[in-house]
Amino acid sequence: MLGVENPTQFISFENQVQLGKTSFIDGYISATKVLIEQKGKGINLKKAYKQSDGSILTPFQQAKRYANELPFSQRPRWIVVCNFSEFHIHDMENPHDDPEIIYLKDLDRDYHRLGFLADAENILIKRQQEVSMQAGTIIGRLFNALLKQYKDPTCIESHKSLNKLCVRLVFCMYAEDSGLFGKANKFHDYLLQFDVKRMRKGLMELFEVLNQPVNERDPYLNPDLASFPYVNGGLFDGQIEIPLFSDEIVDLLLNEGSEGFNWSAISPTIFGSLFESTLNPETRRKGGMHYTSVENIHKVIDPLFLNDLRKELNVIRANPVDRTRTRDLLKFQEKLASLKFLDPACGSGNFLTETYICLRRLENEVLSILSHGQVAMGDIANPIKVSINQFYGIEINDFATAVAQTALWIAESQMRQDTAEIVQLTDDYLPLKSFNNIVEANALTIDWRTVVPKDELSYIMGNPPFIGYSNQLKDQKRDIEAVTINHLGKKHKQAGKLDYVSGWFFKSAEFIKETNIRCAFVATNSITQGEQVSFLWKPLLIWFGIHLNFAYKSFIWNSETQQKAHVHCVIIGFSNKKSNTVKLFENSVLCHNVEQISPYLTIGETVFIESRTYPICNVPEMVYGNKPVDGGFFLSPKMRNGLFLKMNRIWNNLSNHTLVLMNLFETKNAIVYGWKKQALYRYSVHHS
Repeated sequence: MLGVENPTQFISFENQVQLGKTSFIDGYISATKVLIEQKGKGINLKKAYKQSDGSILTPFQQAKRYANELPFSQRPRWIVVCNFSEFHIHDMENPHDDPEIIYLKDLDRDYHRLGFLADAENILIKRQQEVSMQAGTIIGRLFNALLKQYKDPTCIESHKSLNKLCVRLVFCMYAEDSGLFGKANKFHDYLLQFDVKRMRKGLMELFEVLNQPVNERDPYLNPDLASFPYVNGGLFDGQIEIPLFSDEIVDLLLNEGSEGFNWSAISPTIFGSLFESTLNPETRRKGGMHYTSVENIHKVIDPLFLNDLRKELNVIRANPVDRTRTRDLLKFQEKLASLKFLDPACGSGNFLTETYICLRRLENEVLSILSHGQVAMGDIANPIKVSINQFYGIEINDFATAVAQTALWIAESQMRQDTAEIVQLTDDYLPLKSFNNIVEANALTIDWRTVVPKDELSYIMGNPPFIGYSNQLKDQKRDIEAVTINHLGKKHKQAGKLDYVSGWFFKSAEFIKETNIRCAFVATNSITQGEQVSFLWKPLLIWFGIHLNFAYKSFIWNSETQQKAHVHCVIIGFSNKKSNTVKLFENSVLCHNVEQISPYLTIGETVFIESRTYPICNVPEMVYGNKPVDGGFFLSPKMRNGLFLKMNRIWNNLSNHTLVLMNLFETKNAIVYGWKKQALYRYSVHHS
């Protein structure tokens, strides 16, 4: 209550969660996302106790289970476990670290360590985002310093080499901080032995060794090099152009990048986007780093599949029969491992990475229940079944493709550490398992069946590019025209007036026909407004028979660029078969369970409001309204000047206004038609 004016309004007690039966959270502070689990005096907070469902959990594990049942936006940043003598504070940004412990007897001098309880703006609450932003800044500076050293900084091949070099350096710094290289600071200490002139050669030798199986290496290899593991995965495959190093590069790499920063704390979901945008010239010009927030990703994947999987696990967990529960848990784990996901505009892979992390967390929950909260050995020695090979992506940018693969590898490494706290793992993480699921290609021209067989795919999701129809390049216009064709080869007459994101809707609708695949995309709200609704959705409904399963009405999709551009977006989930539950979200909150959603994102049947080429009553037909988009070429200067002189003579001869108006009405030239209306208007005003 210290420093809180209305403590009973600040904290809520006995919040209900469903774990097969109703359970209660002792205390929850929504302003700072703190969950409190209170135990009796004398209870050992590190000891596991039997729960009502038969599982054996520590108080912290019990609180984590409560936390997992909360909506994503309410999940706690902090879990505090207390027994009236000790406060055990768990920072969920680092859930595997030992908790901070504060003793009641020391509260008079340690109370400041509890500041996170009441400080809603505490910088630690945003630690994960800021750590990833800091990592992106380091890489951006390193990129700039290296770029200056290339003989031709404008050369495309040099840029590609630099991008690959940065990916490799990030992985090495992550590997040494996360223990993948064994000894702490191994990468740092290896480079430290070289002076500035020789560091380039030392790095090239290291990359070569990291790409060699141990049994194929030179038996007389330098011991410092020989002690590095084989990485594989194609990450260090092939020669790249590496420039000479400078004092600035060495300082950034060794002092700020390696020694001065803990790369194991980054979020692969966020960092992948930051990394790609930091090194992408186009996004750098627009203000540097940006990323799709984890919260926004969950607006897509939660209603698409994650909520259903969570409910299914809760039903299984609630089964009181141990044998049946175990059987169903193993089946559920197999189901998780069978699901396959495609992001056909994956960028740096943040949707794929976050989805992988969520599936692995569900799998870890299964393993925790099966092992009754104890670290298991023996029969469950290699229990991980969910794999990054279940995730597929298509991305046109070669560098983003490499970043997406690296982000998935980092996510895989971090989730293995979580699993190791539940089940003893006997296999090594390295070498990396090679996978070619992230394909560099134009998603609107490649056959998606060459990426993943449609009979194996479960879900399609993502955030395709937003480009209005009037801003599209010729190639993009051709892309749209190529995909807006029905099964009879009929072309879409209005393809030229569709936003670029529409191509992904058409391509998906064709791909999922006569399948159970479900889709969800982020899109600009323009596809649910005005004339585009009938241009896009009418053929999707008639040609491919899709159904809208859920949707988010228009909301602001915040960009993390320095310019802070705001885009008004919608999220639309659809499939070839009607869903039993249709959900409509407004202001990012579920507002309706409905029978049907129209393409205008309204409740009810679909009725298209379409344009007509003729008026509904006896009036002159409209050619164009006020549309100043001709760029000054609709009239030649000679025509324009002549028209202005003519109209000036008209205005100067108002005494003959009747004859003037009659002449105007007899004029058939469409160019002058706008002047007819203007003359009528000015005449009526003058004589009103």
